[in-house]
Amino acid sequence: MKSAPNDNIVFRDIDKSAALATTVSKKLHKLERYCGDIIHSRVVLEAPHQHKTKGRHFKASLELAISGNPVTISSENESIHRAVNDTFASAERCLKERSERKKARRHQALHEVVEEPS
Repeated sequence: MKSAPNDNIVFRDIDKSAALATTVSKKLHKLERYCGDIIHSRVVLEAPHQHKTKGRHFKASLELAISGNPVTISSENESIHRAVNDTFASAERCLKERSERKKARRHQALHEVVEEPS
């Protein structure tokens, strides 16, 4: 990742937490294992407008600029930590699937090239 992860964490309507920022930073670096071509990332942690009957909900959003198509994932939960974990779990699955599709296309292209000269 080309940019510093802590510069890309935005807290909206919640107090900044060093522990939460560290957790998000670690999870961002973990995503690099699944996709090495992440150009830029942005994480938004927020407490959307509160309604009397719903209780307190938190939202975590992750935007990844990847060569090809950008990825945007978000999750809401009653706990900000659960929302962060859910968002990054979804991002991990998405990047793994993207990587597998890329490998399958390369594998298929390799077989096509090998079979043509015959």
